[in-house]
Amino acid sequence: MNRLRTALATVAAAALGLAALAAAPAQATAQPAFLAASQMPPSSTPWTATQVFPGVPENGGVLCAPYKIPAQNTRYREFSTELDTNGVQVTTVARTEADAVKLVDTLRKSLAGCGPLLERQNPGLHAVSAYHGKLAVEEGAWVYSLDTADPQIGTTDIHLFSVGRDGRTVTLVRWGQMGDLADAPLTGFRTTTKTAVNKLY
Repeated sequence: MNRLRTALATVAAAALGLAALAAAPAQATAQPAFLAASQMPPSSTPWTATQVFPGVPENGGVLCAPYKIPAQNTRYREFSTELDTNGVQVTTVARTEADAVKLVDTLRKSLAGCGPLLERQNPGLHAVSAYHGKLAVEEGAWVYSLDTADPQIGTTDIHLFSVGRDGRTVTLVRWGQMGDLADAPLTGFRTTTKTAVNKLY
């Protein structure tokens, strides 16, 4: 009887081991989740969201960080409202965690220096970038803004950006509309950013 119990226990342990091996690839290939339209900052008209697309948006990424995010292992979703408020989330899975850290550093430098770069590229444009702090979520998230004014056209635009990381996965969220920083839902955007990073896995 003892030998039978030992044999059954051995079989059960082997079965559990096989189940764990079978589950491992599924976990390894799980795709990061994206924000839903309702998780964008509050707006006077409802948000809508596209499906999740492979690669990066048509402009090579997002304003302030064009072509900084590799297309491989990257997906994105775009958001919009009836009042021309818009946004995008771009998420990429790096080969290693060290690569993810480097990408976050690259994106943060691009966002921090975006205003002066746009002014050099567009004479007459006034553009100011600002840093709005780090959020305590997973490996961290960082929030920035870009305030632009074109005197020739008479338009002003405000954009909020965030970069967050969970292990090897990096996500960038952008929100934008006409107006200036005083019109931007900075508190709501911080909440959206935390949600985006927490939802990745």
